[in-house]
Amino acid sequence: MEHIYDVAVIGGGIAGYSAALSSKSLGLDCLWLGADLFGEKVKKSEYVRNYPSFLGNGADFFNALEAQREREGVLFTEGRVDGVFRMKEGYAVSVSPKMYSARTVILCTGVDLKGKIKGESEFLGRGVSYCAVCDGPLFRGKKIAAVLGDPRFCEEAEYLAGFAKTLYVFAPFAGNYLAENIVVCGGVPRAVEGEGRVQRLLADSGAYDVDGVFLLRSAVPPEAIAGGLKTDGAHIVVDRSLATSLGGLFAAGDVTGPPYQYAKAAGEGLVAAHSAKRYLGGNA
Repeated sequence: MEHIYDVAVIGGGIAGYSAALSSKSLGLDCLWLGADLFGEKVKKSEYVRNYPSFLGNGADFFNALEAQREREGVLFTEGRVDGVFRMKEGYAVSVSPKMYSARTVILCTGVDLKGKIKGESEFLGRGVSYCAVCDGPLFRGKKIAAVLGDPRFCEEAEYLAGFAKTLYVFAPFAGNYLAENIVVCGGVPRAVEGEGRVQRLLADSGAYDVDGVFLLRSAVPPEAIAGGLKTDGAHIVVDRSLATSLGGLFAAGDVTGPPYQYAKAAGEGLVAAHSAKRYLGGNA
């Protein structure tokens, strides 16, 4: 029989950790998923100023969090969530090629402050994708573009090249690629265009005729993860209990809006966990 978790916490940052830690304290069967444990930016912080009682830099903060996580037995499952789908009861969470089930979900996915490129939302599912593993095989033998937000996505670019006739790569950093059909392009992507489906990507360096555009970033727009979410720009609209427009789905941390602070993220993770328990009928 398929295991159904009480709550799936999505996002490896401070909000996600706080939600997972609080869920465990509340006796909830919790699955904590994320691409990076505690978030990539934590280790790089020169000094953590806004977290009560903590003195030190990002590396010290990371080590303190990890020591607590191990002591409390909070399990972290590494994986990039590519979709959350409403089911008859609860939600299905896709981490290709795996699928998990949970009665409630807490989204702590962060926010991409760089913003979208023109046409990105309009062509989502019609040539624009945020998941190489999910959609790469659909573009076998075609020309596609990959816009990389971080060096760790170079591996996914190589994966896409295995399907593509030509893969145009746009990245603000130097990368070493093995696939011979990868063309590294200069300039910043500005817009996706086409008639019904993606037909070209416009960049500072020119126009590229492509059938698909993969936007590989650390933070995926929330409406692309869970269809039907009410959003306000890059943020998810929530009430004081951190409930979203979808029943049983909550959000916490940067994805709910500023201030983008560790203390705020931790507090919202706690509130979201209590709200999830109340939704499940517990006495939180």
